[in-house]
Amino acid sequence: MRSIWNGAISFGLVSIPIKLVNATESHSISFRQIHMEDGGRIRYRKFCELEDREVSGAEIGKGYEDADGTIIPISEEDLAQLPIPTARTIEIVAFVPFERIDPLHMDSAYYLAASGAPAAKPYTLLREALKRSNKVAIAKFALRGRERLGMLRVVEDAIAMHGLLWPDEVRAPEGVAPDTRVTVNDKELDLADALMDTLGEVDLGDLHDEYREALEELIAAKAAGETPPQAPEPAVSGKVLDLMAALEKSVRAAKESRGEAAGETAGEEAEVRRLPARKTARAQPKEVGGKKSTAKKAAARKTAAKKTAAKSTSTAKSESTAKSTSAAKPTATTKKTAAKKTAAKKTTARKRPA
Repeated sequence: MRSIWNGAISFGLVSIPIKLVNATESHSISFRQIHMEDGGRIRYRKFCELEDREVSGAEIGKGYEDADGTIIPISEEDLAQLPIPTARTIEIVAFVPFERIDPLHMDSAYYLAASGAPAAKPYTLLREALKRSNKVAIAKFALRGRERLGMLRVVEDAIAMHGLLWPDEVRAPEGVAPDTRVTVNDKELDLADALMDTLGEVDLGDLHDEYREALEELIAAKAAGETPPQAPEPAVSGKVLDLMAALEKSVRAAKESRGEAAGETAGEEAEVRRLPARKTARAQPKEVGGKKSTAKKAAARKTAAKKTAAKSTSTAKSESTAKSTSAAKPTATTKKTAAKKTAAKKTTARKRPA
């Protein structure tokens, strides 16, 4: 890795020659400004206001604008001669527990590389001392024209330095918190804890920049003359009307994404709820088990059998009676037929000679 600063660590009377290298790198995709009509590049040219001409980089220096608009030139030689001990030295001023450092103060990260073989011994000494003490070193150093604060800590077998903001560079969180007083109950906190436990931990190495990947696919598609991939429909968001319901839904969704059952949680017992009794037309008391229940059932069967037999007997008698009555009573048609036969016999008797 290319060094961006060369100097030494001042550890009491011990001096450790080091090189400062960037510990991070940006993978963001940068764009150029173009003329939309013809795709031509848009460039900025630097002009001198007094001479009204374009100037080169070698002719450009630094200057401070005073309150009245006067420009005071400041050269690199002026900056190099500033009477500060940290111009080329990372001066350790204290050792404190890591918990004392507020993450709000942390800025850029660097690695401190030992510069040459003579630096190996004191470099290793400082690294092992930091390991055994479980502390970090607070230091002052100068970089890019200003003095800064730094925090030295051990990362694997190397010493890393995080730039720290000065205390007056960190704003107080005034007016940020809600000004409305609300109360959070224990049930809501329990659900929030359950959601945190369900989401669990994550290895930062498993996370990646999905936006950058989508942007790379877009650029590749346009370069190949293909149709860019369609963006997914954005999730519909609405007002949270019921915080408890939202928390419960979030826990269920988190469990499903982890392949767990909806009511399955490590070390958690399922809640058993009794269902209400169903309403029936006739509520009959039940006797469960025993001889009395069996005897009652047998008696009920006998009663039902007797009723059935009685109905059958009554039906048979009714049918027999109806037949007898029908046979005993001549119908009107039978009477007419018999009268005709009698009249015919009388007529025949009259026609015969005496």
